[in-house]
This record gives sequence, structure tokens and C-alpha cells, in this order.
Amino acid sequence: MKRPEWIPAILTILVVLLFAKVSTDFRDIPYLLGNTTIFAETGLLAIGMTLVIISGNIDLSVGSTLILTSCLTAKFMGAGVPNIVAIGFALIVGTLLGAINGLLVAYAKLPSFLVTLGTMAMYRGVAQAMLGASGADVAPGMKGLDRAALLGLPYPLIIFLSCALVVGLLLHRMTLGRWLFGIGTNKDAAHYTGFPVQRATVTTFALTGFLIGIAALMLNSRLGVARYDMEPGIELKAITIVVAGGTAISGGKGSMLGTVLSWLLLYFVRTGMGVTNIKAEYQLTIIGLILILSVFAQQIAANFSSNRLKKQTKLGN
Repeated sequence: MKRPEWIPAILTILVVLLFAKVSTDFRDIPYLLGNTTIFAETGLLAIGMTLVIISGNIDLSVGSTLILTSCLTAKFMGAGVPNIVAIGFALIVGTLLGAINGLLVAYAKLPSFLVTLGTMAMYRGVAQAMLGASGADVAPGMKGLDRAALLGLPYPLIIFLSCALVVGLLLHRMTLGRWLFGIGTNKDAAHYTGFPVQRATVTTFALTGFLIGIAALMLNSRLGVARYDMEPGIELKAITIVVAGGTAISGGKGSMLGTVLSWLLLYFVRTGMGVTNIKAEYQLTIIGLILILSVFAQQIAANFSSNRLKKQTKLGN
């Protein structure tokens, strides 16, 4: 009860049981595994967003960073460069775009909300100005990653889970994670304690950009084309996943496990509503209700644990 991860875990089990009873398609394991490729990019954005929010910041530009990286990479591929060079280019571009946000937040002392709100519009605007409405085709050799699998697991799912594992270890077992939790809890106290607040902030945004670079390659491979108007609202989905997974929007609290479980919850909900032909407008309403329910349940659990601790303390005295 003390850990917020149990909320998305229980909700995921209930959602799976409900849709498995309603639709036979939801019992098709290969179909469910194959369908995860559609949500893998959102999961990678949520991994990076977890780090950013735990550090007490927010990144509203992850969707626009994804699109600009995707468009720049597709245009770079059009020059006939080898695929390995295009992959490195996407990772570098994503990292640099993320680092720009981090530098403005850390050294210009600007609020992350305002910085990323500005780059959210700017990055997508640059993509639109560069490619226009026509977009850019992806090199044939880079297409079809979503249709490749290893032992029945699609490559995008493997990449997402591998990134979650590595970044989770970084967050919960490495020095950078300790810095992020400290900064998110109390930035001033972290500074006076000797934490490298500015360096950690830039590193967090840059690492988020690196993950976005991976997501951009997956998006290009899945769609085969790059356009400025792809994936509208994906940044809100990423924030929803992170918050529903128990990460405090104020910072200083959260876990990678909670984010992964919340990603599973959102995936099963969206997939279940799709196979049962629930209208799109109702889907948004249901997802919003699930977010509110998750946060509400976590608050109840936190209050319950706090009251129980107080009672135990009184009994001990």
C-alpha cells in the first residue's frame, strides 16, 4: 500500500479481465504483442519524462522534438547516407534538442514549463517549414522494424523494455538518480548539499532527447514517412502515463516500474477500446477518468499509510 505502483498494476489486471471477457480478439496473445509497436514510441517518451518530472521539471516539447528529429532524419536519409549514419544522426539530433531545453532551464534560470512550451511550438514549426505538407519518405532499408520480432516479441517492444530497464537502473541505483530525487524534493537544499543541480538538469533533458531519437527512428520505420503533423498530443499521453504511474508532478517521487505498469495500463485500455469499437471521443473521456482514478487512489493510499504510521508512532510512545 505504501508503493504507488500497485494502483496501475491492479487496474491493468481488471482491464485485461474485462476486455478478455468482452472480446475474443483480446485473448489473442500474438495480436496483443504485435499491437504494442504502436505505443512503443509513447513509452520511450514516458521513460524520459519520468526523469524530468522526478527532477521537479516538465517537458512539454517531447512530441515536437520527436517530430523534428523524425523529419530531419528522413531528410538526411534522402541524401543517400548509410543507415548506420542516419541512426547516429537521429540520436545526436534528439540529444541536442533535449540539451537545448536543459541549458535554458539550468543556466538561463527559466521555468521548464515556459521553455518547453516555447520549443514545443518552435520545433514543430521548424519541421513544417522544412518539409511543408508533403513530408519526406524514409529510406527503404529503414522501414519495417515494427514487423520484425525476436522469439515472438516485436523489436519495438524489446527496445522499450530494454530502455526502461537501463534507465530504471540509472534512476534507482546510480548517483544521477539520487541527484534527481534530491533536486525534485528540494532544489535549494540539493544545491547547498553539493548536488550538481545544473549539470544534472542538462543531463536529464539530454538523456530524454536521446530516448526521443530512438523513438523517432522507430516512428520513421513504422510509418515509412515523416510529416510535421504526426502524433498530435503524444506529449500529453506521456505525461498521463508518468503521473498515473505514481510519479509526483511536483517532483521528488516516482519509479520506472510505475511508469512501465502505467504504460501497460494505457496500452490495454486503448487496445481494448479499439477491439470493442468504442468511439474515439469516448476513448479520451475514459482515459481521462482512468488518470483521475489512478491519482485519487494513490492519494487515498498515501493518506492511509500516513495515518497508519502516525498510529504506530503513538502506540510506540
